Amino acid sequence: MMEGGTFSGFGNGSQVDNRVMQSFQNSFVQVQSILDQNRLLINEINQNHESRIPDNLNRNVGLIRELNNNIRRVVNLYADLSSSFTKSVEASSEGESIATRRSDGKHGQKRIRPE
Repeated sequence: MMEGGTFSGFGNGSQVDNRVMQSFQNSFVQVQSILDQNRLLINEINQNHESRIPDNLNRNVGLIRELNNNIRRVVNLYADLSSSFTKSVEASSEGESIATRRSDGKHGQKRIRPE
């Protein structure tokens, strides 16, 4: 859940800085834009197909290629998002691990209480 520009919905209240969240948001905006474009392409492809006009059917070849490239871009964006999210969680976990060390450099014991 977003609270004050940080994401605290994973880990033990871990927080992801604004940079990472801004990157996620930008990626989702890009994905939505591509998906909107795909909707228009699909509509045009369907109209061309229904018209059965040879020039329109030939145009569909290029439109389908564009659609496939857009789908590839969406897959890559989601892969990048997944990778970024994993790195953020790992970095956050490392920060928690460091915070639990005692002043003598050894790890302290974390008590987990049943709810």
